[in-house]
Amino acid sequence: MTHFFETNLALLRGITPARLSLLQTELGLFTYGDLIQYFPFRYEDRTAIYPIDQITEQLEHAQFVGRIRYKEKIGQGPKQRLVAQCCDESGCMELVWFQGIKWLEKTLTPGVDYLFYGKPTSFNGQMQITHPEMEVYKGKAQNDTYFHPVYSLTEKLRKKYIDSKVIAQLQKNVLQVAFPYIRETLSTEIIQQFKLISKQEALYHIHLPQSETWLHQAKRRLKFEELFYNQLRLIKQNLVRKTAFPGQVFSSAALLTNFYQNHMPFELTNAQKKVIREIFQDMKSGQQMNRLLQGDVGSGKTIVAFIAMLLAIDNGAQACLMAPTEILADQHYQGLKKFADLLDIHIAKLTGSTKKKDRQILHEDLASGKLQILVGTHAIFEDVVQFHNLGLCIIDEQHRFGVAQRAKLWDKNKQTHPHVMVMTATPIPRTLAMTLYGDLDISIIDEMPAGRKAIQTIHRYDSHRLQVFGFIQHELNKGRQVYIVYPLIEESEKMDFKDLMDGFESISRAFPEVPLGILHGKMKSADKDFEMARFVKNETKIMVATTVIEVGVNVPNASIMIIESAERFGLAQLHQLRGRVGRGAEQSYCILMTGYKLSVDTKKRIETMVRTNNGFEIAEVDLQLRGPGDLGGTRQSGAIDLMIADLAKDGEILKVARETAQKILDEDPQLTQPNHQMIREQVAHQRKDTTNWAKIS
Repeated sequence: MTHFFETNLALLRGITPARLSLLQTELGLFTYGDLIQYFPFRYEDRTAIYPIDQITEQLEHAQFVGRIRYKEKIGQGPKQRLVAQCCDESGCMELVWFQGIKWLEKTLTPGVDYLFYGKPTSFNGQMQITHPEMEVYKGKAQNDTYFHPVYSLTEKLRKKYIDSKVIAQLQKNVLQVAFPYIRETLSTEIIQQFKLISKQEALYHIHLPQSETWLHQAKRRLKFEELFYNQLRLIKQNLVRKTAFPGQVFSSAALLTNFYQNHMPFELTNAQKKVIREIFQDMKSGQQMNRLLQGDVGSGKTIVAFIAMLLAIDNGAQACLMAPTEILADQHYQGLKKFADLLDIHIAKLTGSTKKKDRQILHEDLASGKLQILVGTHAIFEDVVQFHNLGLCIIDEQHRFGVAQRAKLWDKNKQTHPHVMVMTATPIPRTLAMTLYGDLDISIIDEMPAGRKAIQTIHRYDSHRLQVFGFIQHELNKGRQVYIVYPLIEESEKMDFKDLMDGFESISRAFPEVPLGILHGKMKSADKDFEMARFVKNETKIMVATTVIEVGVNVPNASIMIIESAERFGLAQLHQLRGRVGRGAEQSYCILMTGYKLSVDTKKRIETMVRTNNGFEIAEVDLQLRGPGDLGGTRQSGAIDLMIADLAKDGEILKVARETAQKILDEDPQLTQPNHQMIREQVAHQRKDTTNWAKIS
C-alpha cells in the first residue's frame, strides 16, 4: 500500500503533465511529501497596502490599490512597451510592461480597482514599477494580503510561468487534501515543554502564514524538529558504536607520569590538561575512542597526541600518526622523535620516499611489536603494513583522507579496533561541529601556550606597496623569512599563474640580492617538496606562492605573511595562511593587501582578521557570512542536508534540540517507554528514507 505522502504529484489538482515534468527535473519534486517539504526561503509582506503618495524607492517592494487612468503603447518591435498611469485618491504612479502587451491591452480596464505589487523606482522624477504583479481587488478579505512565500526557482520554471505564486497555490491544494494525514512527530512532553505548535499548524503556516506570529511559530517548530531528529540520530550512532566496538583498556599511566615528572619541556595549558583527561577517560573505558581534537594553529595538539601515544605504549600497544603530505609527516616525526628518544621509545617514519631496504626492516619491526610509534602518509594504508597490536590511530587534518581509506586503518587490528583521534587546525563553529561531527566526541584546545606572541595583522591598500617592501627589508635585515601568497581561483588558473609570475618578477626587482623560492599547483610534487625544504632550511628568504603552501609546515624563522588580493580569500583561508607565521619566539606579522573597492562582506572579513586571532571566533563570523554549505567540505561523509534550519542563525535551537535528544537517550536508549512511542515510530520511519531527516510521517 502506498503511503499517503508517497502519492505521485501527477494526482494533485493544478498539476499538468508539463508542470509535473518541470517540477521533477528542476526541483526534484515527485510526491506529495516532496512538495509539502519544499519550504520557502523568504517571505514578502503583503499585509500592508500603501497610498501611492507614500511609496518611495527606499521600499524593497510596495503594494497598492489603484485604477488605470490611461494606457499607451510606445516604441516599435522588440523595444515596444506598454505604459499606464494608475491613480488612487492620494496620487498617481506609472506602470510599465515590456512583455505580454497584447494580453494587457485587452485585460487592463479603466474604472476597475486593481491590487498591484512590485519594486518601486524613480524615473524622470516620477515613481514607476516595471512588470508589477496584479489582480482585480475584491477587498482585503478576498485578496491574499498576507505574508507571501518566495520559493527557490530556476530560469526554466520562470520561462514556463511557474513562479512562487504557482508553487504557493500547489501547496494550498496539497495541504487541503493532506491535512488529515499529517500526524504529530514529537512527544506531548516536548511540545508542552517548549510551547511548540502542532505539526499540522506548522506545515500550514510555513507555506501560507496568516500573520508574522504564526510564521515565527511555524519556523521555530519545524527547525526544532529537524535539528532534534538530526541530533538524536548522531547521538544514537555514537552510543551504538560504543557498544558495538569495544576498545582496548589502557589503564596504566606509569610512562606518562615519568614523562610529566622528568621530561616535560613546558607547563601544559588548562585546555590541554582538560583534553588529556577526556582522552584518558575514553582509553580506560573499554569502549573504542572516536574523538575529534580541534585546536587552532600553535595551540599544542602535537604534545597532546604524544601523551595519548604514551598511554597506548604503556599498555603494550602501538600507535600511528597519519599526515596528508610527506613534509608534514616529516615535521611530526622530527617533533615526536625528540620526546620518544628521551623515553627509549622506538619510532619510525614511513612515506612514499622511504627506501625499499628501510621498509623491509620497518615492516618486520612493526609486525614483531618492536616498533612502537609509526608516523607516515598514505603509505601506511598499504596491505603489507601490518602491526603487532595497533591500539591508537591519530589522523592529522583528517578531511584530507577518504572514508574508505580511514576504514582500512581500523582493520589493521582485527581483534579490537584501535582507538581513533582525528586532529584538525581548522576551527569549526560549535553549531557546525555538532551537526557534522555529532557522532564523534569533541575536544577543543581553546587557549594558546604562555609566552606565544599574538600575530599582528595589518590591512594595507595596494598604493602602500613601497612602505610594505620597506618593512619586508627591515625584517630580512634581522635574518627573518617572508611568505608572499597570491590567490588561486580554479576558473582562471592562467590569470592566477600570470599574477604569480608578475608578482615573482616584481619581488625579484625589489629584492635583487635576496634568494627567492616559488611554489604553485602546476609544479610536480617532488619540486614542491624541494622548494619547501629549501625554505625550511633558510636557503631561500622569500617564498612566493599560491595557496598550495602547505598547511601545518613549521618554519619558526618566518615572521611575515603577505597576502596579495586578500579580498579574494575566504576568512577560513586567510586565518589558515596567517597560521604559517608566528611559530617562533619573535613577533610575527600578517599583512593583508587589497584594492580600494571592497564589498560589505569583504570589509567584515578584513576587519575580523585585523581584530582577532581567535580561530573559533573567526569560524563563527565565516559561518554567518558564507553559510554552512561552503564549510561542509571539512567532512567527506554525512554532510548536512538541512531543509529549513540554518546553522548560522539557529545555534540556540540546535543546542536545545541536542540537549533534549541527549536527555531522552540517557533515560531511554532504546526509546521503549510509552511516552517515547511517537519518537520511536518517527525514527523507524526515517530509517526507510535516510536521505531525508524531516519526513512528514
